Amino acid sequence: MSKNILEEIAAYTKKRINIQKEAHSVKEVLEAAEAALEEREKSGRIGVKAFEEALKKEKLSFICEVKKASPSKGQMVSDSDFDPLRIASDYRAAGADAFSVLTEPEYFKGKDEYLKSITDNITDIPALRKDFTVDEYMIYEAETLGASAILLIVAILSQEELEKYLTVAKKLKLAAIVETHSAEEIDRALSAGADIVGINNRDLRTFKTDIQNSIDLRHLIPSDKIFISESGIHTPDDIIRLRECGADAVLIGEAMVTSNDKGAMLKALRG
Repeated sequence: MSKNILEEIAAYTKKRINIQKEAHSVKEVLEAAEAALEEREKSGRIGVKAFEEALKKEKLSFICEVKKASPSKGQMVSDSDFDPLRIASDYRAAGADAFSVLTEPEYFKGKDEYLKSITDNITDIPALRKDFTVDEYMIYEAETLGASAILLIVAILSQEELEKYLTVAKKLKLAAIVETHSAEEIDRALSAGADIVGINNRDLRTFKTDIQNSIDLRHLIPSDKIFISESGIHTPDDIIRLRECGADAVLIGEAMVTSNDKGAMLKALRG
């Protein structure tokens, strides 16, 4: 796999968004986002506050991921078995605190419709739109899809973009997980004003995972910020180590989505 996979996905995403802009203009999607925000506030539907509260519980919080495929593992769930709403419903029944829903279509086989279906039908669990945000247009889209949070990956954004997208998210009352992999990226995330910092245990240049990355870098994240450990989390021992290092939440994808008994898997991980 290319060592520049992040740049490859980011470049593809920019082309994808430019095509979408031809079908639905920036003005059109912004207006739809503002209308969605107004409707959400009227109805009391969940947003940034609910997402942050879901990760600030006394016990370690679990963000369970809905995804069909990934560049590192290929297709993990067959097309016939992949029912995003059923998977999310299973997660909810198992006690998930939040969802992460892949909408990136080329490398992760995600769709916007997967997220919309989940947020339309499950209104008491907040959802992250898991995508490679490279344009504020995508933040407007996230609002229209019912997301409570977006993902900002430091490695593919300039500092100016990072700060701008955090500002846009706050205006739309969306939480933002600012994803990092190194001390330098954590410094950039905090300088930009991130409230939620994710440490990805997967080196996206090599796809190797090591939860020691979260443990080693945890001390760089102030206690008033929410700290999420992401990727490579498979066993109760992994959870114990991350809990002991002070993680507020863990994001679990492959281990959950490939499990035939999600309730038993989550129970085993919680310990």
